[in-house]
Amino acid sequence: MKQFLAFFYKECLELMRTGKLFILTIIFVFCGIMNPGLAKLTPWIMEMASDSMGNTGIVITEVNVDAMTSWAQFYKNVPIVIIVFLVIFSGTLANEYQKGTLINMVTKGLSRRKIVLSKLSIMIIVWTVLYWLSFFITYGYNEFYWDNSIAKNLFFGAFCIYIMGVWLISVLIFAQVLFSTNISSLLITGVGFGIFYMIGLLTKIKDWLPTGLLQASELLSGVGCGGDYKVSIIVSVILVIINICASVVLFNKKTL
Repeated sequence: MKQFLAFFYKECLELMRTGKLFILTIIFVFCGIMNPGLAKLTPWIMEMASDSMGNTGIVITEVNVDAMTSWAQFYKNVPIVIIVFLVIFSGTLANEYQKGTLINMVTKGLSRRKIVLSKLSIMIIVWTVLYWLSFFITYGYNEFYWDNSIAKNLFFGAFCIYIMGVWLISVLIFAQVLFSTNISSLLITGVGFGIFYMIGLLTKIKDWLPTGLLQASELLSGVGCGGDYKVSIIVSVILVIINICASVVLFNKKTL
């Protein structure tokens, strides 16, 4: 346990020293503020567009915005912040390979399993804190300007997206164990997501796949119910466990 905590502490320091934590925090906070911000600006933007299009005969009617407008923006921005998150963490093992630091750590007795688990833990913790920080910033502004009660299954819908993010993190760490470059790990993560997404489009098992959780935004408007996504959540958790176990086993056999 001491080895795990020591390596985990080292990861935390590196995350702060490289500025990655600061960059991610700024991005997530900005997105949290931007969601209600864009919603508040929408009527003004549409009014400006109406004035410029008046001569073309295009008439833009008055636009009413509410908390649902802001939450719709939240779910549009989530894929962007997930991509940024994965890109920033794509080199978490690749940098160790290139620097050769893992060889020294392993020869000094550090368990390979603890290396993988500590890196995975820091990624999940950062994702958890920043994702929910962004969510509650949007929630606070929406409550102040409008009323969040019009959105149904608000927290469960956000939880579905959170679980999908954890699944992608587990795919990324598995890809980093397989390959020694951040580009390769990102490519594999993207391909993995694409395969599941295409399977969901071409078959009837969409509700069983982690990518099916992307549709959780529909819950806010009352389309479907929370029970429709329980199977996707269970499958996602199982896949996360499989990815973690596979990462540990493969990393134990990997030549550093």
